[in-house]
Amino acid sequence: MNTKRLSDSIEKALNGQLTKEAQAAEVYLSYGTWADENGYSGIANFLYRHASEERNHMMKVLEYIQNRGGRARITAIPAPGPDPQSIQDCFEKVFQHEVDNTTAIYAIAQMSMQEQDWATWNFMQWFVKEQVEEETLALQLLDRIKIAGGKNAQDDALLQLDRELKDKPDDAAAPETATADNP
Repeated sequence: MNTKRLSDSIEKALNGQLTKEAQAAEVYLSYGTWADENGYSGIANFLYRHASEERNHMMKVLEYIQNRGGRARITAIPAPGPDPQSIQDCFEKVFQHEVDNTTAIYAIAQMSMQEQDWATWNFMQWFVKEQVEEETLALQLLDRIKIAGGKNAQDDALLQLDRELKDKPDDAAAPETATADNP
C-alpha cells in the first residue's frame, strides 16, 4: 500500500528547501563568527540566534516530509561564501539571502497550489509569513545602518547597534498585527 501523500515533484522541492534552510543556518553562523572576530559580539549573538532559527526551519520541513510519507534527503550544502566586508555588507548579504529563500518558498507554494496539494500549500503559509518577518527585519537593520552612515558608519554608531542587537527580539512586527494603537 502506498502511504506517500506527496507528489515526487513536491517531495523534491521540499527537500531542496530543507537544504536551503540548512544553508541559511550555515550562512548566519558564518556571518556570526565574522562579527564576533571583528568585536561585534552583540551582532554575533543576533546572527547565532538566527542560525538556530534557520536550523529549526530545516527540521520543520524535514518532519513535514516524513509525516506525509515522503523521504527527507540530507545533502551537502554549499559553503556560505566570502565573509562580509563591513556590517552593512553583512546585512545586505543577509537580506539578499532572505529574498532568495522567499523566492524558493513562493515556488513551492505555487507548485502545491497547481497540484492541489492543499496540505502542503497550508504548510507553506507559515513560511510565507515567516519570510515577511525575516525580510522586514533585515530591511530595518539596513535602515539603521544607513542612518548611522552606511559604509562610512562611525565606530560609536556601530557600537550602539551592536549593543541593541545583543538583546533585540528576533522577530519583526508583522503588518497584520498592526492597529491604530499599535502601528
